[in-house]
Amino acid sequence: MEILWALMAVIMIGAVLGPFLLRRRGGIRQVAPGSPDAADPANYGFARQEELDIRMPGPDHDLMDVLDVVQQSQSWKAASQLLAGTEVHGEVRWQRVQAFAGAASLELQRRPGGVSDQPGGQWLRVWRAEAPKDAGGAAVHAEFLVQQAWRSSQSGTDEFRIILEEAKEACAQAALLSPGDPVPYIIELSIARGLAYPREEFEQLWLKILDRAPAHMGAHLAALHYWCEKWHGSRDLAHDFAEAAAARAPKGSLLSALPLFAVYEHLPEVNLVRGFYESEVVTKAVGGALYAVHSARPDDPMLAHVRHLLIFFLVRSERWAEAMDQLIHVDGHVGALPWTVSSDPAADYAVYRALAVAGYEANGGSPATLSH
Repeated sequence: MEILWALMAVIMIGAVLGPFLLRRRGGIRQVAPGSPDAADPANYGFARQEELDIRMPGPDHDLMDVLDVVQQSQSWKAASQLLAGTEVHGEVRWQRVQAFAGAASLELQRRPGGVSDQPGGQWLRVWRAEAPKDAGGAAVHAEFLVQQAWRSSQSGTDEFRIILEEAKEACAQAALLSPGDPVPYIIELSIARGLAYPREEFEQLWLKILDRAPAHMGAHLAALHYWCEKWHGSRDLAHDFAEAAAARAPKGSLLSALPLFAVYEHLPEVNLVRGFYESEVVTKAVGGALYAVHSARPDDPMLAHVRHLLIFFLVRSERWAEAMDQLIHVDGHVGALPWTVSSDPAADYAVYRALAVAGYEANGGSPATLSH
């Protein structure tokens, strides 16, 4: 196990990925690029690293098309139409609100503007000015402010608090424009974490979400952060929250995978326990996530999120064939945990994919034996 992860470090440092890993007597070792014995992810139809889409965890062609239109034309109307036609209580609306807000935030970061040029993300400002009663625009603006706070300010500073207070007011406005919509309250979960809401106030916010969308996976993931040890809870509180959600999950819900996210949020920075990824707590959480994946609708928009995290744990646990089974479903998109915490999500994902391919072939697997 230690040798394998030392190899991964060598691969990452040298930017030498899976094509240079070899099957030999059940072990894995590095070989020269182009070697006939090298394990090549391309043999499985996987995308090249430079082709991986870091914006989303899985495909949403309508969203990508509209984002292209908005960014090229700097007109908000296509975004408004897409959100107006997206089901209010579903996961897709939340993901699309995040995507539009993230696009505007990144535009602003790249083009902060100056004396002679307009700042990036100007289409969002125009959207709010020209259609102040548009519920979609109000939600995107609130999420934009949240992302700006976390992206451009340091937690705990006056600037950070001021931006989040403004975001809180924007959430209230968005909620008034779309009664019954859980998204403004889901956005506020990040504000609650940043502003350190007392637990009673946080739980009141959480009840508003449960009243509107009790099985919303994205909302549960956002709430989980609050209960984590690094924020306002503890390992036990986060675990209890995740286990309670999994226990009440309706049939076909991905909430059964929530304990795996709780485990991920509390991984030790330095793992001193041999076999940690084969431990009971990890094995049980992985089992719950696999059950959730197998029971979920194939078109569940949160399915890719769970599959990506499973890849991380299955590779770490050296469960190569199961990791490959997840990879064939998500390859091409890497905008999800755990890759998004990296400065180069595509590179991190490619390393784990390379290890999965190498481990799979080291144990007799091949493209012909992998079922799609």
